[in-house]
Amino acid sequence: MALKTFNVDEGVYKKFSTACKENGMSMSKQVEFFMRSMVGEEKVKDSYIKKLEKLRKGPFIRIDDFSKHFGLDKK
Repeated sequence: MALKTFNVDEGVYKKFSTACKENGMSMSKQVEFFMRSMVGEEKVKDSYIKKLEKLRKGPFIRIDDFSKHFGLDKK
């Protein structure tokens, strides 16, 4: 695996980083997936795109303490 450096607009980088974190995605893998799709190595299936869009729009709740939220703390 190669480590590469790219010059990217800071604002775009922060937004993409936040989006990846919020959706539980690896930023590196998303960039690699994009690159593969651009050079024809990997075709994006419509079903994958639809599932991804649905996940991004899905109902989310913020949980700061998983154990407390689900009653797993032993207090």
